[in-house]
Amino acid sequence: MDLIQKLQEQYIQEFSNNVPLDEFLLNVIVTAILVALLRLFYIHFGNAISNRRRFANNFLPLALGTLLIIMIVKSSIALSLGLVGALSIVRYRAAIKDPEELTYLFIAIGLGLAGGANQPILAIVAFAVILGILYLSKLLGRQQVFRQENRLFVNIQTDQEDVEAIAGILAQHLPYVELKRMDTLEQGMDLSFVCRAKELGDIARLKKAMQELSPATRLSVIDQPDLIV
Repeated sequence: MDLIQKLQEQYIQEFSNNVPLDEFLLNVIVTAILVALLRLFYIHFGNAISNRRRFANNFLPLALGTLLIIMIVKSSIALSLGLVGALSIVRYRAAIKDPEELTYLFIAIGLGLAGGANQPILAIVAFAVILGILYLSKLLGRQQVFRQENRLFVNIQTDQEDVEAIAGILAQHLPYVELKRMDTLEQGMDLSFVCRAKELGDIARLKKAMQELSPATRLSVIDQPDLIV
């Protein structure tokens, strides 16, 4: 029992000397709150076509992981050099489909760096300024660019392999169809189109036609009013 108590006192004392507990908790809480606000901002104001809600779930672990690394290495040159060596053999191959996604990842990393460096005030001020500028730029962009209506991003996953037949079905129900991306699957294809629709009934009829083409066909339609077609 004495040994356990001695070890606990030793580790707690070492932790307190390197990183004061109150500072650690404050930085973690501030970083978590700021990243949660960043997540909400990205979900509501982001322009990425991918699932923004799912992608934004990566912000919190990324920021807190960065905070933890900086807090560990900032008090030891040996640990920082070891981290450089460890990261030099690690290769990240995350698929970033949109540059905007990478931008928000850097903001999340920046918040983690500020928290790990014990700069919560700097993190709060910088975060408020950055999001304020991003929000104003989006407002100005909406005023300067003519807002297009009835513009759609259509993704089709199907076990069929006749691209012309699928494009023909789209052309029958939508006044404008343009193929933007085609990926071959083990069985079938994954197709991405930029389209224009006149009314909601066009989408309903398109859905029915795709189901008649193949029961395995999956149709995803995303409203993209800022697309110029």
